[in-house]
Amino acid sequence: MQLEQLNFHHLFYFWRVATLGHLTRAAEELHTSQSAVSAQVRQLEDRLGEALFTREGRRLVLTDTGQLVLAYAQNIFGLGQEMLGRLQGRSAGVTRLRVGAVATLSRNYQENWLRPLLADPAVVLTLESGLLEGLVERLVQHQLDVVLATETVPADPDRPLHCRLLGSQSISLVGPASRWQGRPLRIPEDLDGLEIALPGPRHALRGQFDGLCASAGVAPRLRAEVDDMAMLRLIARDSGWLTVLPEVVVQDELRTGALVIVARSDALQERFYAITTPHRHRIEVLERLMAQAPVAASAAAAG
Repeated sequence: MQLEQLNFHHLFYFWRVATLGHLTRAAEELHTSQSAVSAQVRQLEDRLGEALFTREGRRLVLTDTGQLVLAYAQNIFGLGQEMLGRLQGRSAGVTRLRVGAVATLSRNYQENWLRPLLADPAVVLTLESGLLEGLVERLVQHQLDVVLATETVPADPDRPLHCRLLGSQSISLVGPASRWQGRPLRIPEDLDGLEIALPGPRHALRGQFDGLCASAGVAPRLRAEVDDMAMLRLIARDSGWLTVLPEVVVQDELRTGALVIVARSDALQERFYAITTPHRHRIEVLERLMAQAPVAASAAAAG
């Protein structure tokens, strides 16, 4: 079959059915009947000479060919969405930058990283928060330009991604100045039995901390485990417990003296990554951010 014989309207209907996983939902989204959607998909199958779905009860399941066609359709229509977004931004005289960040990433770090753009009237930011896999899926579909994360994603030849290290910082133990000023501790040796708040199990550094304590035979008294860094910041500020976190999370409280650093550990490191697709549209403001990121990250850690 030649390219000019490929009906992209049929391919679009297939893409929506495969993405939504249901004929009825695809028909509702497309404002047409279920039979019309089914007919479009069948015509694409006839044109390709391959089945794209099999039925398992009421479920539609992609065949191996369907999986392959879906991967290409996601790129084709994802790029179309990106093109429309870019054109809309250009017509308004602005650059749109769509940033996703994992929910466990410090809001302070995000703001520090984006700070060079905040005073630029020609930049419009879209900021999303969520789980890494969901954000990466939106990135692959060209609905995001970059994903900020504290871990890399596994290499996958069917989903090529670039993971750029933006910077790293040691993890600190902080506590209220009224109680811990001038009382340094060692991590993990001095933590046995002490009340402590920690990042939740989904956070990349939690496993590092638990392993460090286990190897030293130390058992702090866990009072809270918190996925959201903004909430962990509030707990560090208001609870009176010791808290393990990156300093950037509580940079304002450290600056004002409400909290003090009780200990630092070079054995515990949080790393910051920018995840992009290799075939993405080049956005100059994003390139500048990633180029300067190691400097920005170290400055944030010092704060």
